[in-house]
Amino acid sequence: MKVSIVMPVLNEAEHISARLLALNALLHRRQTISYEIIVVDGSSDDNSAALARAHATRVISAPRGRALQMNAGAAAACGEVLLFLHADTILPEHALEYVESGVNAWGWFNVRLSGQNFMFRIIERMMSLRSRLTQVATGDQAIFVARKLFDRVGGFPELSLMEDVALSKILRKQTKPLPIQQSVITSSRRWQQYGIIKTVFLMWWLRLLYFLGVSPSHLARLYS
Repeated sequence: MKVSIVMPVLNEAEHISARLLALNALLHRRQTISYEIIVVDGSSDDNSAALARAHATRVISAPRGRALQMNAGAAAACGEVLLFLHADTILPEHALEYVESGVNAWGWFNVRLSGQNFMFRIIERMMSLRSRLTQVATGDQAIFVARKLFDRVGGFPELSLMEDVALSKILRKQTKPLPIQQSVITSSRRWQQYGIIKTVFLMWWLRLLYFLGVSPSHLARLYS
């Protein structure tokens, strides 16, 4: 079996080399499962793509936007399972083995935020619990999907925001998900930059507006 890791990037030159080196080191230790890393650059203004070429299996370009970039990466992938990984998210040990168990399904990992503030421990537990209760995951949780299932539903809806939520809702109608207990570690830089309480409120407000039918393009403007 082969796992295709699809990583959308935008202006990640400061961190991309270190992240890909660490990812390769982690995955290379699990040599029983084949993998590839496809980096999809969304017209970065820095040299993210050039730096990524030294460490990724393939680097391709796509129009800016995570949904567009991840769909482009999936189209270029050849694995039986697609794992969508944000550039600021770190996989746990044995990640590929967990993903392999969902070769005919889809799922996500629990999440841990990188910051040390005790509030992050509460937030990450609530995020993981919410996903299990609603069967809706976010991109920070490293969503993985069997290739045949991903193709059958037409990939990520091409939305400006909430493409991960939209895909989850489509997939849960197809088959039961496989949530993984182990946690990915995702960056808390946005929370720290804009304030924890303010960011929590913004995230829940955006989800409520999406539920009420507000267009993702408008939500994207509120999020930026």
